[in-house]
Amino acid sequence: MAYFMVQVAYTPEAIAGMVKNPEDRAGAARAPFEKLGGKLEGFWFALGDYDVVLVAQMPDTVSVAAVAMVASQTGQFKAYKTTPLLTAQEAMQAMKKAGTVAFKAPGKPN
Repeated sequence: MAYFMVQVAYTPEAIAGMVKNPEDRAGAARAPFEKLGGKLEGFWFALGDYDVVLVAQMPDTVSVAAVAMVASQTGQFKAYKTTPLLTAQEAMQAMKKAGTVAFKAPGKPN
C-alpha cells in the first residue's frame, strides 16, 4: 500500500463548532480511510496554514481521491491537500530508475 500525507484547513465555522463542542476528530477521520481499504497511521492538529496533518496508507490513488471527495463535500474545509509519500526504499528505487533515463533540459544544447 502507498503512503499519503493529507493536510486540512478547517473553515472558521468548523473551528467554531469544535470550540463549542470539542471532539476527537481522529476517529471521524479514520472511518473513510478504513472503509476504502486503507489505514490511518497518524493524526495531528497543527499550527500554520493547515489545521490537521495526517498520514495514511491507501491501496491506490483512486481510493485516496475518494476520501478527499467524501471529506470535501461536507463544506467544512477551506483547503484539503493530499501528498503522495515515498519510503526511503521507494525513493532509492526511483533514484536508480532516474539514473537510466536521459533528459534534455529546456534551452540547453544536447
